[in-house]
Amino acid sequence: MSVDVPEPSKGDFAHALAKAGLSIIPVVGGPAVELFQLLVQPPLERRRATWMEQVGKKLLVLEEKGLDLSKLQENDQFITAVMQASSAAIRTHQQAKLDALKNAIIHIAIGKAPEETFQHLLLSFIDEFSEMHFRILAFANAPVAPAGLSMGSLAHILEDNIPSLRGQNTLYNQLWKDLYVRGLVSTEGLNTTMSGSGLSQSRASPIGVTLLNFIAES
Repeated sequence: MSVDVPEPSKGDFAHALAKAGLSIIPVVGGPAVELFQLLVQPPLERRRATWMEQVGKKLLVLEEKGLDLSKLQENDQFITAVMQASSAAIRTHQQAKLDALKNAIIHIAIGKAPEETFQHLLLSFIDEFSEMHFRILAFANAPVAPAGLSMGSLAHILEDNIPSLRGQNTLYNQLWKDLYVRGLVSTEGLNTTMSGSGLSQSRASPIGVTLLNFIAES
């Protein structure tokens, strides 16, 4: 029985480069490399194995539903997307981001994703953003204002929708700005006072909505 050996990932190359750099440090080079390997290499291997298992299981489920995996193997666009997503997956411990990356790959596999350039852009957003960015983007798409509220600001509604952000206006204003600068939300700030009906309107841009659909479970 033959065994397929996984090709080295970008993470492997980064590890090798870091190891090579540490090796040239006088005196402490050897012990530094050993410490690096001890602390970093095992968790990276676990992350890669867990990621491959999660994606693999989902693809097997889709195969049972009729997906032809042999065609995916020949699809360079899909393989490129998997490589990009896998590199991002190894760099995070947040399960929400791992789920987003997995769901994105599945959407590409079943042909329910935007065109290739758009895919690359959206995958880069998933890699760059934190879990809280996505929670705020989801809020922007469907804010829930308290019943009977006549006036208020999006900041107050955000704190009501995501209680863990209550009182952290410096943080969530920066996260909102990140989304706005990248064209994912249509309102520049959160502090403008508006009517209750206005507070319940979506503030996600078309690109923001596409990203949310891209990372949603299929």
